[in-house]
Amino acid sequence: MNILFIHQNFPGQFRHLAPALAAAGHRVDALAMHRRPPPAGVTQHAYGVRRPAGKDVHPLLREAEAKVLRGEACAAAMLHLARGGYRPDLVVTNPGWGEALFVKDVFPDAKLVSLLEFFHGAPGGDFGFDPEFGQPSLEARMKHRLKNLALVESLLAMDHGVAPTTWQASRLPAEYRHRVDVIFDGIDTDQVRPDPDAHFTHTQVPETLRAGDPVVTFVNRNLEPYRGYHVFMRALPEIQRRLPDARVLLVGGDGVSYGAAAPAGTTWKQRFLDEVAPRLDLARVHFLGQLAYAQYLKLLQVSAAHVYLTYPFVLSWSCLEAMSAGCHVIASRTAPVEDFVEDGVNGHLVDFFDAQALAAAVQSAVQDRDRHAGLRATARRTVVERCDLRRVCLPQWRALLSRLAGQPA
Repeated sequence: MNILFIHQNFPGQFRHLAPALAAAGHRVDALAMHRRPPPAGVTQHAYGVRRPAGKDVHPLLREAEAKVLRGEACAAAMLHLARGGYRPDLVVTNPGWGEALFVKDVFPDAKLVSLLEFFHGAPGGDFGFDPEFGQPSLEARMKHRLKNLALVESLLAMDHGVAPTTWQASRLPAEYRHRVDVIFDGIDTDQVRPDPDAHFTHTQVPETLRAGDPVVTFVNRNLEPYRGYHVFMRALPEIQRRLPDARVLLVGGDGVSYGAAAPAGTTWKQRFLDEVAPRLDLARVHFLGQLAYAQYLKLLQVSAAHVYLTYPFVLSWSCLEAMSAGCHVIASRTAPVEDFVEDGVNGHLVDFFDAQALAAAVQSAVQDRDRHAGLRATARRTVVERCDLRRVCLPQWRALLSRLAGQPA
């Protein structure tokens, strides 16, 4: 088959699927805006937006125009491929940036598969979840509603969709859910596994840390409210009071992945650190920035208590990687975390805003490590059985794509 992936930051969520399909003998091409080396076996083509979104556009339509511009640029790149004789059997895309808007206009006979990460505005989601930042204004609500413009058009055009988790699928309009399969991106559980002999070293940490040490970990791409950084920092003085010998290691950048930026002149990281710094033993709190993947895995393997907090939003890979590594995960009782973490069975759940409950759960994980061995084993088994890359997720993707293309799996 000829399979075309479209993703501005390719490979993105397709980092495993695209090379696996190429290795199986299919021709795999990709359209991307940002240039980086493609996975093995994939031919990558660049597309470029002709101009930025106009400043004179209605403020509520600026994001929509940016998505139309991306869709237009992708259409031009696809037309160039078509004029060279290329015809895909399948086009697989994440439509959230508008790139899928005109796929069917260029390749009407191709089956269009959309990875549906998040439908904005459905009840019980991220918008307005955190009262600390105030109730959204009418203008903010209107702007938020229009985030779905490109996605709704993609729902109309797609032949089939994929949502990573059951909760993410449940947020879609009911009339489309029958055309959506739930398939997670996949965790390489052969690589991400417990290691009782693991050790972790870093220039910011004055000693080598080993599995069994009192290590508390918190990991996100960026340290920001959407992922509960402010709640974790407010729990930290109590965590240190309960566990004075523990080392606390935080991984994440100073920027923003989701939600609003911090007030001008500061970062969320510094803002909430400053709030609690006088009550912390900062000699035992270590901000590591962003880590190489192999070093990040070592950190998970030495963790005694791994904290994962999130608004009701897209689930981070790091949560499931921590479970696969055999971590004792203390997570927020928010969707989609509850799709995977069952309180007292394979992790512990606390109210997102309850810093005291979080501190108590971290203390129990560190001090009663042996008693929780079964819980950590069950956490890994959950991921192996439901999210294993090679045995579960890639076969599910292959079966779906083969069915859509009318070919044997």
